[in-house]
Amino acid sequence: MVDVGGKPLSRRRARAQARVRMRPETAQRLGGLPKGDALAAARLAGIMAAKRTSELIPLCHPLPLTHVDVETVVGEDVVDIVATAETVERTGVEMEALVAASVAALTVYDMAKAVDDAMVVESVRLLEKTKEPA
Repeated sequence: MVDVGGKPLSRRRARAQARVRMRPETAQRLGGLPKGDALAAARLAGIMAAKRTSELIPLCHPLPLTHVDVETVVGEDVVDIVATAETVERTGVEMEALVAASVAALTVYDMAKAVDDAMVVESVRLLEKTKEPA
C-alpha cells in the first residue's frame, strides 16, 4: 500500500456512475420483478459494497466512510446509478464510489436477468472527486 501517514486529513468526496441498458419493458418492471424490487436492492448492495471496498481491491486503504449514497434514475431503456462516498481521511474515496456504482449495477442485472437476457452493464466511470481541508 502507498504510505499516506504523512498526509494531512482532508474532507474527501467522490461520485461515480454506472449504467445498465435494458429493454423498455424491463425498465418499467424494476420495482416488481420475481426477485423483488431491484432498485431498493441495488441501493443497499451499493452501500454495503462501498463499506467493503478495501476487502475487494488489493492494496486499497480501508476508510472510515462518513456518508454513502446510491441513487437510481430509470430512463426508457436504462438505469443510471450514481454513487457518492465521503470521508475525512488522508486518501480519496474514488474506489469506494466506483465499487458502489458497479455492485449496484450488477445487482440490477442479477435481479432482472430472468426477464431480460439482453441487458448490458456499461460506462462505469468517475464523475467527480473533491478534496477540502478538514
